[in-house]
Amino acid sequence: MIGFIGIGIMGKPMVRNLLKHGYRVTVFDINNEAVREIVSEGAIAANSPKEVAQNSNVIFTMLPNSEHVKSVILDKNGIIEGAKKGSIVVDMSSISPIVSKELAQILESKGIDMLDAPVSGGEPKAIDGTLAIMVGGKEEVFQKVIDILKCMGKDITLVGGNGAGTTVKLANQIMVNVNIAAMSEALVLAAKAGIDIKKMYQAIRGGLAGSAVLDAKMPLILERNFKPGGRIDINLKDLTNVIDTAHSIGAPVPLTSQVLEMFHALKVDGKAGQDHAGLIQYYEKLANFEVTQQKRGRDHAKGE
Repeated sequence: MIGFIGIGIMGKPMVRNLLKHGYRVTVFDINNEAVREIVSEGAIAANSPKEVAQNSNVIFTMLPNSEHVKSVILDKNGIIEGAKKGSIVVDMSSISPIVSKELAQILESKGIDMLDAPVSGGEPKAIDGTLAIMVGGKEEVFQKVIDILKCMGKDITLVGGNGAGTTVKLANQIMVNVNIAAMSEALVLAAKAGIDIKKMYQAIRGGLAGSAVLDAKMPLILERNFKPGGRIDINLKDLTNVIDTAHSIGAPVPLTSQVLEMFHALKVDGKAGQDHAGLIQYYEKLANFEVTQQKRGRDHAKGE
């Protein structure tokens, strides 16, 4: 039996893929509507993380931040109160490596193994089961859950001991979000110069500037579709963890610091719940110009 806690943008399609592969999945979330929806598709509802753990040998968590994960694992109705010795907790959230290591040590003292296994790919890859999964923990524990992870991901890599998965995810988040910022800066420059952005995309995507980020986010920008797959506030949290971790080990991250400030500005502007492709709006506001699919000259800039 598998347990899954956190039925959000990412967790819901991940549970669907587990159900699709024939696993029995007990679920919990504070969002009762999300639980009802996934239960109607075959999952089993639990009233607490403790109850999930009591009915599961492998318990997955997919939650917004470190404090949520700590609460779900350590509170009086948490996983630690219900999990049997020999159970495995697989945290797929993007949290602080320091917190992840602490939780692993606490669980180990109770005879419970833990893996940190954050993911990359956003909602689209969660839906089609092709997430990249970076795992930290013991090799023997990893081997026990690899077949389950394959139901949700495609590129699954054990990158080191406990905390290594979350650290690699932080590095991933630097590359993704700084890439989005660079792309946004380039798009506003080209669009305000009068370039047809759709044609620009076709011209550059096969060259060195091409990337998975470009292919995933450019269409959203052209459609002005900022429905969240990777939310700005979640990525703001991730980059904050990057800064804290980097400072603790003496690794300067000047580009990340700049993008983090852009996310803070967007949050103040009421855009925290948008997809991080919405970062382009930061540049559009500076340039007083909105990027669209059609060629637009300088005389079309907003306010001019």
